[in-house]
Amino acid sequence: MVTLTIDGREVTVPEHTSILDAAKQAGINIPTLCYLKDLNEIGACRVCVVEVEGIDQLVASCNNDALDGMVVHTNSPKVREARWVNIDFILSQHNSLCTSCVRSGNCSLQSLANDLNIYELPFTRHLTKLPWNRDFPLIRSNQKCIKCMRCINICEKVQTCNIWDLGNRATHTTVNVRQGLPIDQVDCTLCGQCITHCPVGALRERDDTQKVFDALADPDKIVIAQIAPSVRTSWAEPFGLTPEESPVELLVAALKPMGFDYIFNTDFSADLTIMEEGSELLERLPDLRAKGLPMFTSCCPGWVRFIKGYYPQLVDQLSTSKSPQAMFGAIIKSYYAQLLGVDPHNIYCVSIMPCVAKKAECAIPALNDACGDPDVDCVLTIREVDRMIRSEHVNVRDLEPMDFDAPLGVGSGAGAIFGATGGVMEAALRTAHYLVTGKNPKPDAFKDVRGLKGWKEATFDMAGTAVRVAVVSGLGNTRRLLDALLAGEVSYDFVEVMACPGGCVGGGGHPIHDGEERAGTHGEVLYGLDKRLELRFSHENPEIVTCYRDFLGKPLSEKAEQLLHTDQHAWEMPGEMRYYSRLGE
Repeated sequence: MVTLTIDGREVTVPEHTSILDAAKQAGINIPTLCYLKDLNEIGACRVCVVEVEGIDQLVASCNNDALDGMVVHTNSPKVREARWVNIDFILSQHNSLCTSCVRSGNCSLQSLANDLNIYELPFTRHLTKLPWNRDFPLIRSNQKCIKCMRCINICEKVQTCNIWDLGNRATHTTVNVRQGLPIDQVDCTLCGQCITHCPVGALRERDDTQKVFDALADPDKIVIAQIAPSVRTSWAEPFGLTPEESPVELLVAALKPMGFDYIFNTDFSADLTIMEEGSELLERLPDLRAKGLPMFTSCCPGWVRFIKGYYPQLVDQLSTSKSPQAMFGAIIKSYYAQLLGVDPHNIYCVSIMPCVAKKAECAIPALNDACGDPDVDCVLTIREVDRMIRSEHVNVRDLEPMDFDAPLGVGSGAGAIFGATGGVMEAALRTAHYLVTGKNPKPDAFKDVRGLKGWKEATFDMAGTAVRVAVVSGLGNTRRLLDALLAGEVSYDFVEVMACPGGCVGGGGHPIHDGEERAGTHGEVLYGLDKRLELRFSHENPEIVTCYRDFLGKPLSEKAEQLLHTDQHAWEMPGEMRYYSRLGE
């Protein structure tokens, strides 16, 4: 232990504690900008500098240890002046048109400038503009980049995709796609973690809100929305509401006045996914064991992009089941169109998702099985939906919750936990157990796959057969598992993969809380919902039962295969193209 004095307060902390953390323990806040604990402790922005008695120059508190006897001043005149100058220099290379930035009001740089009372920009502006494909679901504005390198480190250290890199040197340093390549020529998974970890508005999702506004204004369009499980955990955070104060039915009530004709629950198609994917697993299990490789889940498009880009030799191990959002779109433009008695070409299907990769998924040409049009027309992140609500001047606090529309508005607890890491596996095992034994297991029989641990393993008895499963979230953990699998170090029957740490509840489309990781608390919301629901098994969802009875027939039927399954080779990632090119040579 070491004892030091910070702003006149004596504090004792373990050895090797940073000055920044020691100050926090003493209840003293030191501002930061580039800092992310255990990930980006590089002292690049120089905002967290402090004055240490006996040392002439200021030191970065984020990566300097607290030492015994140290006397620290966190807000002396010298420190305040340095912060003021440092922020002014950063602003001289930052597009400060805050009124047209999606992060206005939720920007760490903006907050720091306000806190430091910066009302003039004394230095000459130098804004470097780099070209960007504005049709790509991920948008980068170089003129807003502050070179904090958070995006580089989250992509390299957590997701291991290495999409971003530094270019040039000294004052000409820029952050860009590695090797200066166009973004659509690298294997970006669109996990969106770089967006949620950017402190400013340099990274964002492509804004598709106007497409939806246009559809809502078209009298010939029937606009249908589906709301993903994880959306309910965070959609109302920007409005100051807790999940308990803002059930998903309140979001339904907010969307209805905007002109959405029907609003449904993606939990329904999560249950549908379980029926198809669980049946597929049981059908493929003998071949999987003979081959010595597992079947992988396919509900996360970021993960699908990852395996196609980095491990194309394993693509055949993916389930052929579409993701819940894609299944829902196919059902809407076939089964539901028949129920309504309308032309499916007049239906405009909008997905509200905690995900950026879903934007790319809905544009895959092969996902058009219902009527030839895209099964899903547009995907909105939670942030985009929140912006639409504000644009429509909807006061969510004054609304009364509204139920989802029928008959696709019912979802089970198994469908709800889809958004948390391990949730897909748990839901699948609940139904697989029923399909094998004809009896329901206890709803929490497979809870060993829960939790935020990045790589989890379990073995469950299924009517005398041991089923070996694994669950991973975060692409760095995924890479470790795949490498171990290919090296013969591990063996599984079924593996669930989520691209984002913690699963969809930690997805790149959630509201941004700089420096906070909320996947854990978001996941608890879904597990709490599952526990409270009477309906906890996908195969017992009455609307699923009706859909199969009246339309699909049974899981893996010819119609189900046509509408709910896909060829995972029908489109390619850049790494996949290079792989098959080498095989051809």
